[in-house]
Amino acid sequence: MNTTSHEPLIHIAKRDSIVSWKAWLIRLASLMAALLICALFLYSLTKLNPLKVYGAMWDGAFGTDKRGWITVRDTMMLLCIGIGLAPAFKMRFWNIGAEGQILVGGCATTACMLYLGSSMPTWLLLLVSCAASIIAGVVWGIVPGIFKAHWNTNETLFTLMMNYIAIQLTSFLVAKWENPFGSNTVGIINQATKAGWFPTIFGQQYTLNIVLVMALTIGMYLYLRYSKQGYEIAVVGESENTARYAGINVKKVIVRTMALSGAICGISGFLAVAGASHTISTSTAGGRGFTAIIVAWMAKFNTFVMILIALLLVFLDKGATQIASQFNLNDFASKVVTGIILFFLLGSEFFINYSVHFRKSEKEASV
Repeated sequence: MNTTSHEPLIHIAKRDSIVSWKAWLIRLASLMAALLICALFLYSLTKLNPLKVYGAMWDGAFGTDKRGWITVRDTMMLLCIGIGLAPAFKMRFWNIGAEGQILVGGCATTACMLYLGSSMPTWLLLLVSCAASIIAGVVWGIVPGIFKAHWNTNETLFTLMMNYIAIQLTSFLVAKWENPFGSNTVGIINQATKAGWFPTIFGQQYTLNIVLVMALTIGMYLYLRYSKQGYEIAVVGESENTARYAGINVKKVIVRTMALSGAICGISGFLAVAGASHTISTSTAGGRGFTAIIVAWMAKFNTFVMILIALLLVFLDKGATQIASQFNLNDFASKVVTGIILFFLLGSEFFINYSVHFRKSEKEASV
């Protein structure tokens, strides 16, 4: 009985490398194509001038000083989470638990502001709150790290389940701290004294947010690229067997890296409560723990590139909200615009990293 094997119609292979200018040309072409398709979609659906819609998107993100600073604040928050995910993802540890790590960090900050706000100066309270958020994030990150290192559990499911535990814990604490009683919300914490709030620096409320996150951006870049621990993370991510052969303690690297990842995501909770909303709820993370996965992955764990990607995603979100309200578009239409842009940008990253080959026909193969 004769058996014949057929090659697959499409073969996808990872590229070894691509010239930098070609990569950026692909990204630019993808963005232009996305804008063109969005323009056609908007005109066919609403008969609106696409240029006015794009102008409205810009206005929604940067139209006023207040909007601009809120965009920067939200960018710093998303960037901070992406920085936290970078070492874990570079190690090929799929940390899907950033949402929970943010929430427990925010709960720790809230507890410090409520119980220590009247007994500490603001600068000391901020340090204590930050430390508490880091510890909470470390705990939430290190538990799945230990289970993965010692019992090879599935980190995706484990970290995802930790999110739901954090949500329930936050819900319990919100009910415990509710103000006023019966409202099921914590309300604005220390609104009269502003104890534990980020101080205004150079006349701006969110200056400290920028300083902290940019310090983390530089620190993580140096850590991953130039430190011994960063090298170990890269080796473990490429092959655990190779790492063991090189004398690297894989279990130690996994636990240490997840502690670091959880700590930075915990700091994101600190930023969300002390540096932005001054309250806590189950929606404090707001899905940014999942959005930050796109930030880290598209940037290839380069924290400086993450700045641009985080800014783009926040800009698209603010822009979608603005065009939905300004032109009375339903939420679906506005989200389609941002979805098309994201689809093309993700597609450009695919073609930068992978090459696609089609099977030749028998006629072509015989020539």
